[in-house]
Amino acid sequence: MLDIQYIRDHPKTVRRAVTSKNLNPKVVDNLLDIDQKRRQLIAQVEDLRSQRNQLNQQLKQKQTPKLITQSKSLKSKLQDLEPQLNQLEKSFQDLLLQIPNLPLKDVPIGKDSSGNKQVKTWGKKPTLDFEPKNHIELGTSLGLFDLERGAKVAGFRGYYLTGDGVRLSLAIMLYALDKLSGKGFNLVMPPIINRRSAFINSGHFPWGESETYRLAQDETDPDNDYFLAGTAEVPLVSLYANETFSEKDLPIKMVGFSPCYRREIGNYGKDTKGIFRVHEFLKAEQVIICKNDLEESLQWHEKLLSYAEEILQDLGLHYRVMLMCTGDMGEPQAKKYDIETWMPGRQDYGETASDSIMTDFQSRRANIRYQAADGTLKFAHMLNNTAAPSTRLLIAILENYQQADGTVKVPAPLVPYVGKDLLRRED
Repeated sequence: MLDIQYIRDHPKTVRRAVTSKNLNPKVVDNLLDIDQKRRQLIAQVEDLRSQRNQLNQQLKQKQTPKLITQSKSLKSKLQDLEPQLNQLEKSFQDLLLQIPNLPLKDVPIGKDSSGNKQVKTWGKKPTLDFEPKNHIELGTSLGLFDLERGAKVAGFRGYYLTGDGVRLSLAIMLYALDKLSGKGFNLVMPPIINRRSAFINSGHFPWGESETYRLAQDETDPDNDYFLAGTAEVPLVSLYANETFSEKDLPIKMVGFSPCYRREIGNYGKDTKGIFRVHEFLKAEQVIICKNDLEESLQWHEKLLSYAEEILQDLGLHYRVMLMCTGDMGEPQAKKYDIETWMPGRQDYGETASDSIMTDFQSRRANIRYQAADGTLKFAHMLNNTAAPSTRLLIAILENYQQADGTVKVPAPLVPYVGKDLLRRED
């Protein structure tokens, strides 16, 4: 969420940011219009309340027909204006939540993925002297997953992991978690059934609500509105909601391990086969809470990127790093890198990590502050990074480490977790 005072002072800048993220800039004008009406009504209501308080003091001294009439008149006016103010406040908050974060200056302007900029690559595409199989063929022939029965039970994009598919998937997760905990990140296994407020805090709502599984709703109880999170970022952002830290307590570094649930409505028709784009998977997600200092946030952004790169380098997987443009980065992000890993079966790169600076966009929504060294209260900066998505790294390993005889080598760092160095069919 942006500071309303900043929006008042810099409406052109905010309109440009909204437009660059493919949203309607009229939302800024609507917000400022409602804000002006709201402030005018607040002034009227506060003036009437002040008059009534003064009048009540007089009535305590002496009650006269004139004072009683004036009191009733003020009460009537307040009863008329206060509901109007409440409605304006609701409209104001709804519109404020529709304003995206401002992209940083070095973020390229673009409408879609064609505007993304490649900033680096690592490694080389594997040289295979045979016709490579895709992960579907490999996983099926090696008994690593069952897509047909997965669809029968769970519907479109459903799947079963079986045998060594389970071992390799968990090995990826455990290796990533061990790697990141060794770098000082606190391991967290968060709840994935979250209230609406958690999705608002993280900036996934209002924009991503259609992509989210809803569990329950009770119109008479606003707290009884639950959804399944598509990333551990959602509950990790709200872990410290409405709390205030001391500057010395920062940064807070967390890595969440959780299942993730996504409807994938916006990706209808994309990657319909296999396990690249599925409704549920496991993921290791990093979240950092740090000082409200852009230079420090930029440094953390690069560190988070390096951690995700280190995992891929350890696994010997070729990848490229993309700086996302405004139209492809998402509404809450100020700057975002995507790591795309080479997948021979696709003959293309596939996204395996996203590394984002959120500035104070999420902390304002979640009300996460800290007392700075000078005694002032500030909203913290927050960052997040996908360190390891289970199914996509599983695809990359199967397709990059496949052998001519249909077996798959296990990357050396994962061998202790899998318990073997070669995947073969075990009947």
